[in-house]
Amino acid sequence: MSLFCRHNRFVAECPICSKGTVLDPNREPKRRPRPSGRPGSRSSPKGRVQGAGATRVSSGPFAAAGPYDDGREVRLEKVPGGLRLAAWHAGQLVKDAPVVALEDLRGMLGSAADQGLLAEPELDWRGEPAVGGHGASPGRSGELRDELRVERLDDERLRIARWIMRPNRGWELQQTPVLLPAERFLGALEAAAANGVLAGDPVE
Repeated sequence: MSLFCRHNRFVAECPICSKGTVLDPNREPKRRPRPSGRPGSRSSPKGRVQGAGATRVSSGPFAAAGPYDDGREVRLEKVPGGLRLAAWHAGQLVKDAPVVALEDLRGMLGSAADQGLLAEPELDWRGEPAVGGHGASPGRSGELRDELRVERLDDERLRIARWIMRPNRGWELQQTPVLLPAERFLGALEAAAANGVLAGDPVE
């Protein structure tokens, strides 16, 4: 291609032949429209913030106890892999072992059974409360033994949490929400009732 135009000038220096080309010093580059997002991505609903500090919600059926004086609510909900029992506060999942009032447990289990989350257990709520006692459903967490325990903390409260047996360290409480099959929850509740852990329900 010749460097000279029909006006006997360098093409780049000719104001006539360079007009509208990439050689035109007055040419403004065209702006490409920005894509709205990555292919397949969805925009966040208005008013909901996504990310690490995002508000989480329960998307499936759940039964709840509370809220309590500290603002926490305990939910038993259906999630992939089984049931999750967890404390919630201000729409956020709390990374603590769930603690529920004894007087709320019966209603939460009844609601869970009505929604098909688990079978309604036949529990004995009578007798003297075994404060400090517990009932457990044994299992395994990888290579380690674990137990789902329903523990009587005092006259009014129960803690439902996983414990793991660590070699040379013994049993350790897991301060996390509980995610296990429904059968593990039923087994722990029935063992707790048999040991008097659920005794003294004021509904009785």
